[in-house]
Amino acid sequence: MKTKIIILIGITMLLAQCVSNTKQKDTENKAEKNWIWLFDGSSTDNWRDTKSDQFPEHGWVVEGDALTVLGKTEEEPGGHDIITKQQYSNFELELEVKLTEGANSGIKYFVTDSFPGNEGKFLGLEYQLIDNERHPDAQLGRDGNRKMGALYDLIPLIENYSINPPGEWNKVRIIVDSNQVEHWLNDKKIIEFDRHSPFFKDLVLASKYKDLEKFGELDQGRILLQGHGNDVSFRAIKIRTW
Repeated sequence: MKTKIIILIGITMLLAQCVSNTKQKDTENKAEKNWIWLFDGSSTDNWRDTKSDQFPEHGWVVEGDALTVLGKTEEEPGGHDIITKQQYSNFELELEVKLTEGANSGIKYFVTDSFPGNEGKFLGLEYQLIDNERHPDAQLGRDGNRKMGALYDLIPLIENYSINPPGEWNKVRIIVDSNQVEHWLNDKKIIEFDRHSPFFKDLVLASKYKDLEKFGELDQGRILLQGHGNDVSFRAIKIRTW
């Protein structure tokens, strides 16, 4: 009898484990299906030039599995900003970024070109991408709010963090859930803030964005990859929304 009970208990536990594993896989599969590729290594269909409705013919190239903006040279002007065709509200954005030495770029979100007095200029919150050691702009601003991963010109990183050097890939994640925003770098959260808080509003008033009404507080906006005169590569760009 004891042997039968032990066997039954074992079978029950095994079935429970199988059900648990199945539920976990279903959850993981569902979460994975929620992701949409903004760049899958080949197609640029989700992006357009800031100056037209098409992806730029010059200044950006697809090489291997990466989307690369070309830097400015004596012969070529280099690539300028591109933006998503869609606008986003609540989202989680993931991608990998590789800087060249001395590079400066950024990922902007809640981007619009309709700020009064700045029509045509695509402006928004910016996840700073920069070579901290070699680009002078990283030493400007206040308390490190222009360094890699910072909310550009607004919020410096709140924790210690590690950056892979130029020539290597860094994993970037931006999460927006209503007013709550997080910046992640190489799987570590480095910034979080409330974009509707008095604290945030005060930071904007002390920044270069002080004349832009409700800067960073829009209900939705586009995502922008910045061309800033340097070679910078992006890959595995995906987003999920809710």
